Amino acid sequence: MKKEKSTIDEIEDVLQEIGEKIEELVKKGEEAGKEAKVEIDKKLSELRENKTTLEEELKKGKDLLEKEFKSQKEKIDPRLEESKNHLAEGLKQIGLALKALFMK
Repeated sequence: MKKEKSTIDEIEDVLQEIGEKIEELVKKGEEAGKEAKVEIDKKLSELRENKTTLEEELKKGKDLLEKEFKSQKEKIDPRLEESKNHLAEGLKQIGLALKALFMK
């Protein structure tokens, strides 16, 4: 789960960098001539579309991961609770055995 979370963080960092680069291009576009500005505007549009697509894919992946995690957790929780009860009972029995051993 940690690795996937760090992957999500990395994707979010990449998206942040893309946003920053878009802003840089906007500033450069304002300084560029009209002909160059048209090309820069086209590239900016493409970058914005790609960023939006990446954000949507990230959200879908994150939702899917959360859904799978919840599903697995629901399957495992009863077994974990049962294991916890067995462990507590085992420790209780060990305590009783030690008490019986030292009481002799």
